[in-house]
Order: sequence, then C-alpha cells, then structure tokens
Amino acid sequence: MRELYTYFRSSAAYRVRIALQIKDLAYQSIPTHLLRHGGEQHSAQYLARNPEGLVPTFVDDGQVFTQSLAIIEYLEEAYPEVALLPHTPIERARVRALALHIACDIHPLNNLRVLRYFAHTLELTQAQRDAWYRHWIEVGFESLEQQLVRSPDTGQYCHGDSPSMADCCLIPQVYNARRFDIDLTSYPTLQRIAAHCDTLPAFIAAHPAQQVDAEA
Repeated sequence: MRELYTYFRSSAAYRVRIALQIKDLAYQSIPTHLLRHGGEQHSAQYLARNPEGLVPTFVDDGQVFTQSLAIIEYLEEAYPEVALLPHTPIERARVRALALHIACDIHPLNNLRVLRYFAHTLELTQAQRDAWYRHWIEVGFESLEQQLVRSPDTGQYCHGDSPSMADCCLIPQVYNARRFDIDLTSYPTLQRIAAHCDTLPAFIAAHPAQQVDAEA
C-alpha cells in the first residue's frame, strides 16, 4: 500500500502527486492540514513518522520517504516504466537543475513557514508579505524563463516533449503565482508549458482543487 501524507495547497506535495499520476501509481491520500489545530504536521503522531514536520511524507510498502524531490527520485528508480528523467547524463542534469531551481531557490523563500514567521513574529503587514512573495517569484521566474528560452532542449515541456521532474515542480509554482495574482505575461514560455500541462489528465488529477481536502 502506498500512502501520501499531503495538503492540497502544499507545493511539495503537489509535485509528488503529479509524479504519481504520471506514473499511474495508485496511492491513498492522507490529508494533513498545515493550519488547523496549529498545524497537524506538528502533532506527535505525525512527527513520529516525519520528524521534519513537513509534507509530503510518502510510504511505500512500509518504507517512509520524505522530501519531495527525493520521493520523486525514488519513484523514478523504483517504477521506471514511465520516466520523469531523460536518458543521457547531460539531459538528466538539465532536468534536475530546473527542478532544483524551482524547489530550492524559489519555493523556500515563499513557503508557509516563512510567511507565517513574517506575519506572527516579525508582524509584517499583508502588503509587505505580498511584496516579498511577488519579488522572489518574479526573480526566479525571469531566470527560469531565460533558461528555457535559450535552450534547444526546451520543447512542449521544460525538457523535450515528455513531462519530467522539472514540470512536476513548475506547475505547482505557477499555481502559487496565480493564487497571488502575479502577472505572468513576462514569462510566455512558462505560461505555454503550464497551459499545456493544465489539459493533461495526470496534472488535472493532481491539482489542489481535485484533492479530498480541498477547501472552497
């Protein structure tokens, strides 16, 4: 039995949901609300499984995995039939670099822990928090757009014409940008890739609105 401890709006969990859907791997979704009751990820029961107190946590046949990109790498090695990484070392390095750019350079600056610290500890206004969020999305997306535009390896997706780990990371970040009403017209390549992914069953099924814990 595969289990995914997830929160519908978590970018990291969203990445893993996309990977599972692309690979057509059945799993049980276990919602873990990141705000309710002070955050269910901080409960003793959850911390016993994942001491980081973060989502996602993925369980496969009793083995526990944490960190979204490590989980996706595990899925790639354990279930290689539908690949999320290309074949050659050079291509694989490119896809990993794109994924890491999003997951390590853009997302951590704007994740829930940072925003809550700004609100509750530093007592920044909503306008200040929104300005921070917008700035780092724009900086990250500008460099990502340029990487994609300049590379002949960019295709229908971030790399070629098959979805990869990079797309698993891109789509949740685009979703976040749209939630915060960030103008994406300066990033036509990102918009094109996202628009295509938005039509595919795997990405639709992984979307926050389709999750059992989705809120209106």
